Amino acid sequence: MASELDSESAIEIRRATHDDYDAVADFTGDIWPDRGGDYIPRIYHDWLEDEPGQGKKTFLAEVDGEAAGIVQAVMLSEDEAWFQGMRVAADYRRRGVSHRLNEATFEWARRQGATVGRVMIFSWNAASLGAARASGFEPVTEFRFAHPDPDPDAEGPHRVSSDPTKAWRYWTHSDAREYLRGLGLAPEESWAVRELTREDFEQLADETAVFAVESEDGLAGAAYRTRSYDRPVDGDAMDGSSDDPETERWVEYGVAAWDGVEAARSLFAAIARDAADCGAEKTRVLIPETARFVTDVPAAGVDIAEEPDFVLGIDLTATR
Repeated sequence: MASELDSESAIEIRRATHDDYDAVADFTGDIWPDRGGDYIPRIYHDWLEDEPGQGKKTFLAEVDGEAAGIVQAVMLSEDEAWFQGMRVAADYRRRGVSHRLNEATFEWARRQGATVGRVMIFSWNAASLGAARASGFEPVTEFRFAHPDPDPDAEGPHRVSSDPTKAWRYWTHSDAREYLRGLGLAPEESWAVRELTREDFEQLADETAVFAVESEDGLAGAAYRTRSYDRPVDGDAMDGSSDDPETERWVEYGVAAWDGVEAARSLFAAIARDAADCGAEKTRVLIPETARFVTDVPAAGVDIAEEPDFVLGIDLTATR
C-alpha cells in the first residue's frame, strides 16, 4: 500500500455531483451494516446542493479517477460552519483522504466568513473520532436523545406556556446552555447544531413550537420543536430491501432544559402532547449528556437513547 504522503499527493478534490451517485453508493453501501447501514445512498440526491452559492458544498475525493471519499460543508449562520457526511472508501482509509477533505471544507468555510466549524460524531465511532482529532477538531460537548411517547393526554405538575421570551430567558440562565455551549439543533439543517439566538425562539414560536415551564418558584424549563419528518421504519429500505418502504412520522425537538424531575415531567408532558398534535409516532429530544439530565429523564418516565453523540469544533481563524 502506498504511503500516506504518496497517497495525499495523488488525491484530487472536486465538487460532488448527482452523476457520482453510483460511485458513492458503492463505497458507502457496506458501512455500518450492524446499525442499519449508511443513510447517504438513500438521501444522496436530496442532500446535494443543486449549484454553487447555496450555502453548502459537497466535496468528493478521487484517487486515480476513482471515488475515494466524500464530505459536505454547510453554513448554518453568518460565521458557523457545519461539516457532515465524512466517508472514506475502505481501500483508501489511513491514506490521508479524510485529512484532504477536511482541509477543503475548512478553506471553503473560511471564504464564506466562518470563524468556527463543528462536526457531530456518534460516540461509538472511534475511527471517526480519532480522524477528527487528528485534523484539528477539539471536544465541545456531548448530548443524548430522549424519546417521550406522543400522548394527547400527558400531564405534568407545572404549567407550560408557549411564550418565547420566557423560554429564552430560562435558556440563557440554564445549566444546559452552559454545558451545551449554547448549542441546539439547527432548524435549517437536519443533524446539525448551532448557537441559538433570541430571534430563533421568537421565530420558532411562530413557525413550530416553543415551551416554557412555569413553576411556583419561577421559570423551570424550556424547549422548542425543530421539525417533523417521515422516516423509513428501522430495517426497511435501509439495505435497499424495499422500493416502497413503510415510514413513520418523527417529530424532533432541538433542545430541552429543566430544573429537577418535576420540571422535566412537565416539559416532556407538553412535548408529548405537541407530538401527538403533529401526528407523531416517534420523537427525539436533544438533552445534555450529564449525570443529572440523563438520570432525570427515566425518573420522569421517559425513554432515553442508549448512547450519546459528541460535538467537536475547530477555530477556523487559527487554522492554517
